[in-house]
Amino acid sequence: MENTQYKFLMKIALGLTIAWITWSLYDGAFKEKLDGESHYYAANKYFEDGRYDSALNSYRKALTENPQLIHANRGIARTLMLLEQYDEALGVFNKVIEQEPEFSASYANRGILHDRMQNYTAAIADYEKAIQLDPEIAEGPTWLTRFFRNQAVKPPTILDRMKYLQSEMSKPEDQRVLQLPKKDEGQRPYKL
Repeated sequence: MENTQYKFLMKIALGLTIAWITWSLYDGAFKEKLDGESHYYAANKYFEDGRYDSALNSYRKALTENPQLIHANRGIARTLMLLEQYDEALGVFNKVIEQEPEFSASYANRGILHDRMQNYTAAIADYEKAIQLDPEIAEGPTWLTRFFRNQAVKPPTILDRMKYLQSEMSKPEDQRVLQLPKKDEGQRPYKL
């Protein structure tokens, strides 16, 4: 390699290294963080690890520090749903949707909650609203999200579930099969 090319590449490498260090310092030390943000990120980690009690505690600490942190409220609602505290989760989902009525994932998650509570008509309505607000949500988690979750098989989407429920609800009541436990277990809350 020519000496001039080598010098040029070294300058680029040095410049990129300095830029990376500068960004790391800014992001880690100088960037203003919202109150409760550290508890919120810890809660997300606990949630992803399946440590729902710890996640719930951290989400609540985040809200104590910053009552306006709507992401923490969403996390509380998702966590309560997975802890099967359905009535409390429904109250939090309703509050979150009232605060931000255009956020599709909240409707999708409340639909999943209604589904688990066997309130299928409300589940269908929430699934429809989520898809109306954001048609891409009907596709379910992306391959990258599934990769990070170590989820090789694509889980059922809210669109799949909505169509299934609509089909079953059109049948006579004694012929309906509204719960498929093995398949329903694969439906996870949405986090956008």
